[in-house]
Amino acid sequence: MIPVTTLAEDLARAVSGEVDDSTTARAMFSMDASNYRHVPRVVVFPRTTEDVAATLRVCRAHGVPVTARGAGTGIGGQALGEGVVLDYSRHLNKVLEVDPERRIARVQPGVVLDTLRAAAAKHGLTFGPDPSTHSRCTLGGMIGNDACGPHSVAWGRTADNVVSLEVLTGDGTRLTVGPGGELTGQPADRVSRIREKLRRLAQRNLAVLRTAFPDLPRRVSGYALDALLPENGFDVARALVGTEGTCVLLLEATVRLVPAPAARALVVAGFADDVAAADAVPSVLPHRPLTVEGMGADLIEAMLVRGRRPAALDALPEGRGWLFIEVGGDDPTDARRRAEDVAEALARETDATTSVAVEPAQQRQLWSIRESAAGIATRMADGSEAWPGWEDAAVDPKRLGSYLRGFRALLASYGLRGVPYGHFGEGCVHVRIDFDLLSEEGVRTFRRFLTDAADLVVAHGGSLSGEHGDGQARAELLPRMYPPEVLRLFEAFKAIWDPDNLLNPGNLVRPRPLDADLRFSGPIRDLPITLRYPHDGGSLATATRRCVGVGKCVDTSTGVMCPSYMVTRREEHSTRGRARLLFEMMRGETITDGWDSTEVRDALDLCLACKGCLSDCPVNVDMAAYKAEFLHHHYAGKLRPASHYSLGFLPLWARLASLAPGVVNAVLRSPVASLAKRLGGVAEERQLPTFARTTLRKAWRRKPGRVDGNRPRVMLWPDTFTTYFAPEIGAAATRVLEHAGFDVVLPRSTVCCGLTWISTGQLGIARRVLRHTLRVLTEPIEAGTPIVGLEPSCLAVLRHDVHDLLDTPPIPVLTLAEFLDRHAPDVEFGELNIPAMTQQHCHQHAVLGNDADERVLRRIGVDNRTLDSGCCGLAGNFGVERGHYEVSVAAAQRVLVPEVEAASPETLVLADGFSCRTQIGELTGRRSLHLAQVLDRALTTRRKQ
Repeated sequence: MIPVTTLAEDLARAVSGEVDDSTTARAMFSMDASNYRHVPRVVVFPRTTEDVAATLRVCRAHGVPVTARGAGTGIGGQALGEGVVLDYSRHLNKVLEVDPERRIARVQPGVVLDTLRAAAAKHGLTFGPDPSTHSRCTLGGMIGNDACGPHSVAWGRTADNVVSLEVLTGDGTRLTVGPGGELTGQPADRVSRIREKLRRLAQRNLAVLRTAFPDLPRRVSGYALDALLPENGFDVARALVGTEGTCVLLLEATVRLVPAPAARALVVAGFADDVAAADAVPSVLPHRPLTVEGMGADLIEAMLVRGRRPAALDALPEGRGWLFIEVGGDDPTDARRRAEDVAEALARETDATTSVAVEPAQQRQLWSIRESAAGIATRMADGSEAWPGWEDAAVDPKRLGSYLRGFRALLASYGLRGVPYGHFGEGCVHVRIDFDLLSEEGVRTFRRFLTDAADLVVAHGGSLSGEHGDGQARAELLPRMYPPEVLRLFEAFKAIWDPDNLLNPGNLVRPRPLDADLRFSGPIRDLPITLRYPHDGGSLATATRRCVGVGKCVDTSTGVMCPSYMVTRREEHSTRGRARLLFEMMRGETITDGWDSTEVRDALDLCLACKGCLSDCPVNVDMAAYKAEFLHHHYAGKLRPASHYSLGFLPLWARLASLAPGVVNAVLRSPVASLAKRLGGVAEERQLPTFARTTLRKAWRRKPGRVDGNRPRVMLWPDTFTTYFAPEIGAAATRVLEHAGFDVVLPRSTVCCGLTWISTGQLGIARRVLRHTLRVLTEPIEAGTPIVGLEPSCLAVLRHDVHDLLDTPPIPVLTLAEFLDRHAPDVEFGELNIPAMTQQHCHQHAVLGNDADERVLRRIGVDNRTLDSGCCGLAGNFGVERGHYEVSVAAAQRVLVPEVEAASPETLVLADGFSCRTQIGELTGRRSLHLAQVLDRALTTRRKQ
């Protein structure tokens, strides 16, 4: 008997890359950044182009469709399939060649755009198209969707920048395609038949191809069959760009590079609203700008409701609609002159108020407002949800104002709201709309609105899609844009390349309904929850829907989010991957065992609970909170990991150790330490902490008193780490605060924020601890006594997490820098005149911010540089736990350790977090200081002067 093998088994034998049919992989790859959900059978991570061919061979034998996927940031649903998903991004992600003489580059399909741009920049070149997801989108995805970005005004769409493609057809033919009818490959007879069929299709339909395709800079919908016209060079590669993986599988691309401007300047113009800004676009285009981006005040309001107010907002000219107009120049002076010419023209021809930004830092800050729009627009100003669907329609820029007026009227007629923004220079408008996709009536409204919106854009001579492609979101509407004969040509074109309809079926040709397969439809399990989720209507299901898949968490170039993904580059270790697993757990189909799920537990195991996603994620996903919730339920009534008892109860053990710290330290430095680590679930490589000889409270009782009834009071928060491990920091902070003119007091009894119990998911204990703390703090809070804390993670709990755990407002605590900046702005401390680098604690980055720290350091003459190093990797209990050491160290080695080791001996290393100081000390041998210690040193300098 011949054994029957499964699809996954056959694939595993055929390819050298990974083949994953686990529940985890199927759940994570069931969604992209669209409204849709398709659970694949298998996910393949090809290591070579031969792996791609082998995958296709196996899928053909099994009759299973194949869907190619890049970064999964598309919003049309094109990266989803119920057969095999090919993820190019893990291995096929190289820049193979940059030829500066010919201004071309050869790339693999999984290469991230910014990686290509960095390679090209060494030669003064760049790749023109640059979507807002440039830090993680792949060239394969851009070619699939014919992506554009803001600079297409100057450099065109992806289709305008592709020279040739190496592809694999649906029947396994491997060939290279390009302009002028270039088709080469094997088998030769099959290549000849493809060439002949394409020429016949073009020659027999010249009139249709010449008249039925709108002449627009952003016409992306449908297949670009007009590229096959003789006058367009019979450009087969260009015709394949934008086919969304429905015709061929991409193996390699040769793309065109363009010279990067030597200098750039940015004009920001303010108008009465975004419609007025759109009307002004024709006045800008004759100046040949690099880009013209537009947005309205509702985008700013959505940003502010999230608690975000970047300093760049103050630089926006007056108005409720803005154009961002970038110009290039031979040097900064030339760029400024060109920008001023644009500003003067707008002032003369429109009612705009303008400002010009020349400094690169200021330009980056302003652009960050626009680039964050894709995530920010997913929530309305009142916090309600908004979704894609009618995301990127495009019209002629001259008709953009008229289209926007009609579109806003259409929204109003349906009682819907949206936040339009986008590439106004090419008439392309992005928008997320507050569709109700949870009810049957809401979905019916969704369908009716999209149909009317399609008619509106077609009436303006436009395209259903101007950047992201059609996919399941818009392909059903193509008959409203194209006549039947064009749709028949689309089917014929796909059949030439993919005769058996195995490549991404259901997109573009014979599409799935636009209101089917919505990821919001289906069951939601009624699982018990402990946290309050005040920003999500008390619902964990709503909280997990925050993740819309734009993938900022898979950007490894900057920020804190997501430390473990930066190390492993595996989707399950990204914020997005974990959010999807939680979503599937709530749905209960692929992950069926709720809080008992081992898939979710394993994915969350490498979550550092750094809270980087709370600030770095455009929609403020709080994976640290979701992890605490999960652990709370997963281990309810069960034996917990040993570290939950050792590290989770650290405040209790520290308090007991303070009774005889010398004895405890001696034991922890003896041969017994190894046994203690094993019993406590602590990594063998880690050093056990040294308890201070005295606690902060004991030292406090012995300090010289200076009580003056005329001096205002300030309460110092005695966190566990300062109290039991580093009381010298508390003493330094006291001296600083007393010098600033305040009497310093401690709470009347022991208090704790409960952080270690929160991070280990022991939320019942954390609540009891916090309730006690609130009782102790009630009197000083009511008296208006400021509370200053020294450990950022504890302050973050009091400022943020307490609201999730208890029905109480956040506790008004301040960092030392915030307090001095606010209450003692004129107090002099002395000048250190010394360089420094700061490792900012993740929780400070996420909740507190460090602007005040920067200002205070400048006051004492410290030339500080805050590292863009992400998480230190220790992250409280995470890096101490057994099984986490390698990831913890790798996170630190990414930026932090090399920066500290390269620093000169006279450079101060600042780290307010106990974890950060511990990690730096263990991995570099370098001592790092708390801000309180640096200010105390400045006081000493002042006394000597």
